[in-house]
This record gives sequence, structure tokens and C-alpha cells, in this order.
Amino acid sequence: MHKTTFFLTAGVLALTLNAGAALAQDATAGEAVFKKCHVCHSTEAGKMKVGPSLHGVVGRTPGTLAGYKYSDAMKAFGASGAKWDEATLDAYLENPRGKVPKVKMIFPGLKNEKDRKDVIAFLATKS
Repeated sequence: MHKTTFFLTAGVLALTLNAGAALAQDATAGEAVFKKCHVCHSTEAGKMKVGPSLHGVVGRTPGTLAGYKYSDAMKAFGASGAKWDEATLDAYLENPRGKVPKVKMIFPGLKNEKDRKDVIAFLATKS
């Protein structure tokens, strides 16, 4: 009986911790971090800069936004079945050239996990 109670409690604890991690994302903090990205990217629909608009990026297939000339590497990444979901964005934002070699983006990445999570939460509000 105690083992069952322990496993149920552990399961509830794991769910609680996962829910807490999701709540820890802060779109407002992400907007501040995004200032590093704003030089090259817009969050306005259709507004291209050096990089593509990131309006609606969460859930989009990489390399497919009309009106932007992507590298062959980014187009191939999208054609491989990739989607800009939270996990893919996190890995890309941590090390863009590590995730997609030969991509045009020269930014070295956001090494702080909290910053990446917050930026992703901010980008999710821009669709």
C-alpha cells in the first residue's frame, strides 16, 4: 500500500513540477531578451529585415515564410519535417549553426535556458 501511495505521490509531484516549469516562462521577460534579436528580426507580419519576420513562427515549418530568401540549409531543414515547436526553437536558439549548419544567421545563440524559454513564450504571443 505504501509503495502505491509513494508512486502516486511521485506522479502527482512530477506533474506539479512540469506544470510549474511551464508557468516559469515569462513572455514579458522574453520581450526584453528579444531586443538582441530585434536588430535582424521583426515580430510584425510580413515585415522582413535581415532575417525573416518571426510573427507566427511557433508552429511554422522552417524555411517556408513567403517573401524571405532562406538558405538552402534552412529550406532542407524544413523539408526534413521539422517544425518550429518549443523543443526545436530551444535547440536552435541555443546554437543556430549547431542545429542547422550553413544557416545564414550569424547570431551565436542564447546560452541561458531561461532566456530561451522566455523568448519562445514571447514569440508564441506573436501570431
